[in-house]
Amino acid sequence: MTIGVGGSNASEQLALLSNMCSDVEKIGLAEYQQRQTKACRLMQQQGISAIYLNAGTNLYYFTGLKWNASERMVGAILSANGQLHYIAPYFEQDSINDFMLIEAPFHGWHEHQSPYLLFQQVCQQQKLEGKVAIDPSASYFLVDGLIKANPKLQFVNGDSISQACRMQKSANEIALMQKAKDMTMEVQKAAAKILRPGISTSEVTAFIHQAHQKVGASGSSFCIVLFGLASSFPHGVKEPQILQENDWVLIDTGCLVEGYNSDITRTYAFGEATEHQRSAWLSEQKAQLAAFEAAQLGQACANVDAAARQALANDGYGPDYALPGLPHRTGHGCGLDIHEGPYLVAGDNTPLAEGMVFSNEPMLVIPDHFGVRLEDHFYMSANGPVWFTQPSPSVDDPFGYHLS
Repeated sequence: MTIGVGGSNASEQLALLSNMCSDVEKIGLAEYQQRQTKACRLMQQQGISAIYLNAGTNLYYFTGLKWNASERMVGAILSANGQLHYIAPYFEQDSINDFMLIEAPFHGWHEHQSPYLLFQQVCQQQKLEGKVAIDPSASYFLVDGLIKANPKLQFVNGDSISQACRMQKSANEIALMQKAKDMTMEVQKAAAKILRPGISTSEVTAFIHQAHQKVGASGSSFCIVLFGLASSFPHGVKEPQILQENDWVLIDTGCLVEGYNSDITRTYAFGEATEHQRSAWLSEQKAQLAAFEAAQLGQACANVDAAARQALANDGYGPDYALPGLPHRTGHGCGLDIHEGPYLVAGDNTPLAEGMVFSNEPMLVIPDHFGVRLEDHFYMSANGPVWFTQPSPSVDDPFGYHLS
């Protein structure tokens, strides 16, 4: 079959898309409180007196306060006994109060003052001592400032608190990710229908951004569109490409729903695939399925990566990271961050558990020719892995029905 020849006009495809977010349910106050309760229990078990949550996804996850990290310290201290205290510049107080979901004391610092000394004062007031965990996403300048201003505290990596909470998603979180992935799949289908000889990757990227807006997102959270040889570069090339007859196409894109990510990749031929492309595509499909089948409760994340690499090795690719073959990990955790732990990679022996969410994308790279990445996500249910989106059936019918 042929994808896109004589394809639809971009405006026609946009007109066919509609808002899919009318039934989205936000994370409620009770769930944020449950997250804090779990974090406190983990801190008590680990002998940690408090955790500093920096602006970004950890602050959002535990408090519902959405704030981007910057050169100014904005965050919260959550103590092991459940006390929450916000720290931010004084001039941001009204905005912080406006965004605040869980009310707690606000501690402000003026521009000429040290937020790290203010942190010390809050800790002293709350009688926090010993080990204090720091948000693993905090910048080095912030960590360095806290260490120098608080020599009596022992700072440790907060990953054992934050990731331990975040890596197992609730039913509400999985529902939000399901919505985001459903939206991106519709965008992927629409993008395939506008392909035509002479269209640029820049035009397709712009269309995908608009299409994500039509289905209810603020736009694409990211977008990689690659034609031909460029598809052998996993994260793209600097120059846009122009689509030619019988070109190879790789599109990797996603969006956000209430902060939760989608991330789906499709690879197919615009026109007729060569026998080499067909063979490689089938090998990629087998590797993706092998990874999915290896993802069983209690098994190590590393085993999933090993299964994908073995499937590729059986077809003569690799081994390990050798090319032609799979040059990166098989998958990543996904949630509020598009890439978050645990990871489907050798060395990550985290046992697979209910609620974990992963990408499954054992990309096959054939240097100087092309690349094939089929990416869908799955979550671990009580009975094993469940796809969010159905994988591509074939190189000739990548979306489960003919588009021509």
